[in-house]
Amino acid sequence: MSKYQVFFVSTPGIGNLVPTVEFAQRLIHHDPRISSTIFIISLSQRPIVNSYIQSRASTYSGVNFIHLPPVDTPSPDQYQSSLGYLSLLIQKHKLHVKHEIDKLQQAESDSARVCGLLVDMFSTSMIDVANELNIPCYLYYASPVSFLGFMLHLPVIDTQLATEFIDSDNEMIVPKDAATELIIPGFANPLPPKVLPSSVLKRKKDGYSWFLYHARRYVETKGVVVNTYRELEQYAINSVAATTKVPEVFPVGPVLDLAGPIEWHPDRDQQHNIMKWLDDQPRSSVVFLCFGSMGSLGRSQLREIAFGLERSGFRFLWSIREPPKGSLDLPSDYANAEEILPEGFLDRTAEIGLICGWVPQVTILANEAIGGFVSHCGWNSILESLWYGVPIATWPIYAEQQMNAFQLVKELGLAVEIRVDFRNESGDLVLAEEVERGIKRLMDVDDEVRRKVKEMSKKSKMAVMENGSSHASLKSLIEKLTAEI
Repeated sequence: MSKYQVFFVSTPGIGNLVPTVEFAQRLIHHDPRISSTIFIISLSQRPIVNSYIQSRASTYSGVNFIHLPPVDTPSPDQYQSSLGYLSLLIQKHKLHVKHEIDKLQQAESDSARVCGLLVDMFSTSMIDVANELNIPCYLYYASPVSFLGFMLHLPVIDTQLATEFIDSDNEMIVPKDAATELIIPGFANPLPPKVLPSSVLKRKKDGYSWFLYHARRYVETKGVVVNTYRELEQYAINSVAATTKVPEVFPVGPVLDLAGPIEWHPDRDQQHNIMKWLDDQPRSSVVFLCFGSMGSLGRSQLREIAFGLERSGFRFLWSIREPPKGSLDLPSDYANAEEILPEGFLDRTAEIGLICGWVPQVTILANEAIGGFVSHCGWNSILESLWYGVPIATWPIYAEQQMNAFQLVKELGLAVEIRVDFRNESGDLVLAEEVERGIKRLMDVDDEVRRKVKEMSKKSKMAVMENGSSHASLKSLIEKLTAEI
């Protein structure tokens, strides 16, 4: 029986790496002829990534992890954006990746043949390695097809606009040479500029030039493998296919780590305490607030959330993280949450609420006590929430999250809006009244959004079952990979 080897390069962040590892494992599960190798680019600022890799290396027998040697780069603080630093860091690993693939090809020439290199949305410089080694290269996209459509259209936007959307004071401005809204492939509705990623709005910063660099390279791949499913993004998939030069799109999702960090996070005691508290709460009674592995809010905003939660009267589980110290650092847990919350808040809500730091999000969403999710709208979080049928209230913070929130609320009707355009770096607060109003609607058992989310939950599970849409798409991808040899 012929055997095949697939290589992966991922941006070194937990939100990028987890769906990459899970998809590598899914490939092997679907077709035992395939083995997967993932190249790991290390970041000393993110030790949590190492905990995850160590766990998966010991449990996923078919996935091989190769830690690449370090490279010399200037300090991250010398870059205008973390994306600029990460993109250059990945680019400087090209020779290491080429060397490792060469070595593995020689060692396994008689047993396994290389059939593809999969790069993610910010590691497109590795397309050069695939071309040099004559290996088919595919883009593995852990964001939605709607955002893929935007990225493919970004070079067009770049030629149409000559100025920034945001001035030096972080105030939104609309350039004279721009329409007030943008027509973007993948979106049925015109897109307000304010929901674009901050790096795109600040066109004079290095983050924008790297966004543009990666976007232009997407079309050089053989195809785009996307962590989504047709039932969720049917319009976006059809629109992108019809209006862009993108190669074939393979929707293979949802690709999820349903075991979650409760298996590998160092602080398991706190996580088990959280789950014990949840198990004692009534069914669908708890609103869960969590802003992702990289999400944090200022103290003034935390106080507004506290007042809004208290006024809503609902039971709550609230993950609070302290802003990171450096541009590449992750948020940390507060040593004493009482110091940053309104006086007496913890005492007044002791019977109905739990404040915590890092949480096993996917395990929490699976718990029957959860009735709603106030989320930053990262794509992994959206897919997890839809999988378990938990409705979302949108509170995007960074990256493409504003666009994800817009899609959920305006395009799909699958979420309640608290905000779709909140920006963490601005002084604009979401007031307690908005928080209270959003939570009350989120927890409304008769809300139409809740009904639609429950339906989408069923569709997400059917998509990955045999004969489901994503199962068929994965089969098609594997046929193409193995046929290219």
